Amino acid sequence: MILQPHIIFNGNCEEALNFYASCFDGEVTAIRRYTESPLEIPQEYQSKVMHAEVHFENNCIAACDSPPETPIVDGNNFSLMITLMEVFVLDTVFNKIAQGGTVTMPLQDTFWGARFGMLTDKFGIKWMFSCDLN
Repeated sequence: MILQPHIIFNGNCEEALNFYASCFDGEVTAIRRYTESPLEIPQEYQSKVMHAEVHFENNCIAACDSPPETPIVDGNNFSLMITLMEVFVLDTVFNKIAQGGTVTMPLQDTFWGARFGMLTDKFGIKWMFSCDLN
C-alpha cells in the first residue's frame, strides 16, 4: 500500500511538477494528457495533464490539471491517494473509509487499466483509491 499526495492544478500542472522536480532533484514521470481520455474536453484544454507524477528519493507526488468545469478553490486542490496491489484490499479499505462520508466516484474499472474511486471521508478529507489491473 502506497500513500501519496495528489495535487490538482488550474492548468499549470506540468510547469509546477517541473519546478518541484528541479527543487528536489527528481524526475517527472508518467505524464498522461486529456487527449488520451474519452472525456469531452474543450480543444484548448486537451494538452493539459490528466495525470502525472514527480519522483524524488523514495517519494512521489501525483498531480493533474483540473477539468475546465471544476474550478480550483484554495483548499480543495489536493487529495490523499492510496495505491493498493490487490482489488479485494482496495474494495475493503475504500468501503471502510467511506463509512459516514460521501462517495464522489464509486470504485470502477477505468479506461487506463486501473480500478479507481474517490470519496470524501466523514472528517472532510478527500481520498483517491487505485489498483492497477494489468
